[in-house]
Amino acid sequence: MTLPVAMSGTDVIGQAKTGTGKTLGFGLPLIDRVTVPADVEAGRARPDQLTDAPQALVVVPTRELCTQVTNDLLTAGKVRNVRVLAIYGGRAYEPQVDALRKGVDVVVGTPGRLLDLAGQKKLDLSHIRTLVLDEADEMLDLGFLPDVEKIINMLPAKRQTMLFSATMPGAVIGLARRYMTQPTHIRATAPDDEGATVANIKQHVYRAHSMDKPEMVARILQARGRGLAMIFCRTKRTAADIAEQLERRGFASGAVHGDLGQGAREQALRAFRNGKVDVLVCTDVAARGIDVEGVTHVINYQSPEDEKTYLHRVGRTGRAGAHGTAITLVDWDDIPRWQLINKALELDFHDPVETYSTSPHLFAELDIPEGTKGVLPRGERTRAGLDAEELEDLGEPGGRKPRGRRREDERPERTERAEHTRTPRQRRRTRGGTPLDEAAAGAVTPQAPAAEAVMDGEEAPAERRTPRRRRRTRAGAAPTTDAVAAQAPEAVAQPQPEAVEAVATAEGHAPEAEARPRRRTRKTAEAVATVEAPVAEAPAAEAPVTEAKPRRRTRKAAEAVETAEGAATIEGQAPEAEAKPRRRTRKAAEAVETAEGAATAEGSSPEADAEAKPRRRTRKTAVAVVAADAPAEAVEAPEAAAPRRRTRKAAEIVAVPEQAAEAKPRRRRTVRATATADA
Repeated sequence: MTLPVAMSGTDVIGQAKTGTGKTLGFGLPLIDRVTVPADVEAGRARPDQLTDAPQALVVVPTRELCTQVTNDLLTAGKVRNVRVLAIYGGRAYEPQVDALRKGVDVVVGTPGRLLDLAGQKKLDLSHIRTLVLDEADEMLDLGFLPDVEKIINMLPAKRQTMLFSATMPGAVIGLARRYMTQPTHIRATAPDDEGATVANIKQHVYRAHSMDKPEMVARILQARGRGLAMIFCRTKRTAADIAEQLERRGFASGAVHGDLGQGAREQALRAFRNGKVDVLVCTDVAARGIDVEGVTHVINYQSPEDEKTYLHRVGRTGRAGAHGTAITLVDWDDIPRWQLINKALELDFHDPVETYSTSPHLFAELDIPEGTKGVLPRGERTRAGLDAEELEDLGEPGGRKPRGRRREDERPERTERAEHTRTPRQRRRTRGGTPLDEAAAGAVTPQAPAAEAVMDGEEAPAERRTPRRRRRTRAGAAPTTDAVAAQAPEAVAQPQPEAVEAVATAEGHAPEAEARPRRRTRKTAEAVATVEAPVAEAPAAEAPVTEAKPRRRTRKAAEAVETAEGAATIEGQAPEAEAKPRRRTRKAAEAVETAEGAATAEGSSPEADAEAKPRRRTRKTAVAVVAADAPAEAVEAPEAAAPRRRTRKAAEIVAVPEQAAEAKPRRRRTVRATATADA
């Protein structure tokens, strides 16, 4: 009915049931109207009518249908040598672009890739003379309509337009007339075929529980005379799960759904056509137009969305005059939806029978042998399976590998590449640009020169300091003791620096100068005033005297210098200064033995020679050297030490004349350097 009208160049709307040959209904007119070199040789066309640009365009909704229509047109146009090219997503661009450059006559494609290549000026649509929308109701739906309108706007205004589908609602026909010119609507049905479905398809509808459906499907697939079977699910996750369960039960199954890569989808469909897989679990992407010979059973694992989807699912069996069986499992929640489908298609299954995997009527109606279980016996597992079909690398865009089952030869390569590209983490562990090994080796060494520089009255150079040494070690204080002992070997070492202050106070000398401590330094080396003249030659000379600045943020007050206070009290004088030791130091600063030894040997007041206090983890360092120069009569009142700030406890020790000699400062830590000096 369609061929005479379509070959005359008139617009056609073709509607017929599934499996009645709609592909050749529009394919043969396309092949006949295309101008090929054979027409020029036979004198039916002029040489200027030949072109390498496409002359006919067929737009389909799914990739699987695109490949099927392309193969049908290649078979029909083999005699005339018609060049047909399939253009769809999920494949590499380069082979399709190269084929377009060489020249094609008919292009079959999906809307997305067609628009992509046309936008890149790789696909020339200006010579299209015939446009075909296969599965027109799906193409003119809300999902594809914007893309289809863009494609139509790129085509010449003078062309032939044909629409074909098994379901053609009135709204779709009204919409299609906007793009057509006086179309002829052809609806073909057999005289003895009533209803919406083919009469050769036997339909069964059961109300089943979702937890019992896998067992029911496994037993239905063991029915007598069962050939290839297709199982339709509503969601991609369900399709993948059912395919995996059937494989564990012993069936050769494959899956086709949108989450798989194009290579895996084509592998499963190719294995199904070749007979290596006899059960294909898929979503509605395979419900339209897929024609596989030998499909005897179609199972709707979940109820379809509407009556159109039901017709296309069921139409995968009973094609080209063959017989088939359609089984629909309706869950309790899907009963209202199924009743709407049943009413629209005028079927006799308004209230499906409640059925389980052990129901006797299930075995009787579907011809299932008695005693069949949900696992396929090992003797009947004769199919090669999905792994026997080669997985083709289609060069999917974006550098993705085909998803789904992976070949064994790919896994070692991916593992080896991951080992070589691994980056070690230890390369980022540096301190000040220096690796940790070198920094740890030279952490203690730079401290000794810094201590010697302080003893000579010089400030330690900045480059000798180890940056940000946070650990508490005792190696930093040892060189200082050795340096002091080397300078004055004949001096008598004193355990505490307070003896110098005591002698100075006893002879009536007062402090005159105050050293300013340095702030915000890690290690501070203060210059110590040098003795200008001996005490015996110039007893009245004044030497710079420093007063220790109290440190802030100490928990307990520094120990008072009881020795100096006791000596001053016995002679009727008051202590001038009260030294406050530093907090959180492991070793107290060593006394300057050189000045103390000179004062003891000559019996005179020593001038402060040098006092080095190696500091660590402190911000301010107070180095006090008291020299006795002023007469005792000039001192009338003791000078109190500067009050400390932000202390938790104030420890003030008032020296009593009777207990001054016996008072001893509190020792919080054992000073190893002091014990060495006493020895």
